[in-house]
Amino acid sequence: MNKQSYIERICDAELQHALATMGAVLIEGAKWCGKTSTAINAAASTLFMQDPDNARSYQDMADTKPSLLLKGEIPRLIDEWQMASVLWDAVRFEVDKRNQPGQFILTGSAVPADNVTAHTGTGRFARILMRPMSLYESGESNGSVSLSDLFSGKHDIEEISHLSIEQIAFAMCRGGFPATIGKSEKVSLQMSIDYVEAVINHDISQVDGVEKNPNRVRLFLRSLARNIATTATAQTILKDIESTEITISDKTFAAYNNALRRIFVLEPMSAWSPSLRSKTAIRTSPKLHFADPSIATSVMRVNPAGILQDFEYFGFLFEALCARDVRVYAQHNDGDVFHYRDKSGLEADMIVALRDGRWGAIEVKLGNKQIEEAAHNLRELKNKINTEKMREPSFLMVLTGGQYAYMRKDGVLVVPIGCLKQ
Repeated sequence: MNKQSYIERICDAELQHALATMGAVLIEGAKWCGKTSTAINAAASTLFMQDPDNARSYQDMADTKPSLLLKGEIPRLIDEWQMASVLWDAVRFEVDKRNQPGQFILTGSAVPADNVTAHTGTGRFARILMRPMSLYESGESNGSVSLSDLFSGKHDIEEISHLSIEQIAFAMCRGGFPATIGKSEKVSLQMSIDYVEAVINHDISQVDGVEKNPNRVRLFLRSLARNIATTATAQTILKDIESTEITISDKTFAAYNNALRRIFVLEPMSAWSPSLRSKTAIRTSPKLHFADPSIATSVMRVNPAGILQDFEYFGFLFEALCARDVRVYAQHNDGDVFHYRDKSGLEADMIVALRDGRWGAIEVKLGNKQIEEAAHNLRELKNKINTEKMREPSFLMVLTGGQYAYMRKDGVLVVPIGCLKQ
């Protein structure tokens, strides 16, 4: 990679901070999300474990004297370290020996089995989860509204997004994988399809060494895609698959689900459990989300024109797109993203919760007609929170596919996804 052609990523700052404080940094995430490019941009020397010219000799060296692979200028990048899992313990030992920060960067596109390392790496490794590019990173959001500013109380916003519905539909189907950015529509959409085909036919079996039937994997992914951004249960997914006259056992479901999570393709959104004024049962089921909405559109074999014909499904995909971006922005602010739903049916599509206790609630609505209902739901949620045990929300936001960013008279913010950044 030519460092001069590198597209800056939001997690660059997080990587530099981690290198300044810890001996080694592990960057994890789905294939193609840009881990290697980001690591190379920060590294002084590199070791590519999948280099076809040297892979065998690297494996032999890892089996006999792994410390030799760690020699080089620092920070030293070890790309796809899990190809020789002994390197984890070798790096940990070397970090202890050198007792200096910023020694190694490890990247990995799969979580190895629990028993392949002798030590967790606690106190030696910082971990960074890297996701596909947000719309701000790909240049499609103008970044005129900052999540960090909203948490700081800067709510007087008057901005305009120039991102059209058609452009949003294309961004969904193309995805946030850096290799697709700047390519023609035909090429970039085909690349997203090829990514999913690789998951189905290769990656999902390689992660645990258990061969999986590609046809069943495809049906499994399609069922997940049909239920994207919902709290559909395992039984719902299984019944959906059975409607095709193919059955999948509970054991197979668990194996597929686990494998997809280990290769960072599937990233469910956990439920939020706040302190409420009155006893209300909170739903705890996670929401189904992929690492990128293009995984859903690719496995469903739909293009931008196709999803514009089904506005209901488009709405679920739009929520998935927003979830990807908000997760990227929240991580930069040392936060996590959850969803909320209680037994009364009151819900918030996303809760951004920072580790310092600040939080904000977000409802995602594609069009302007639903803003009033969304604002009402957000105010209802705010009224339910026990502010003696929790802070008041830093903001209430309706995230839209529209043009205008502004603050309503009731204090609820309306923000187009084409304006948002970290």
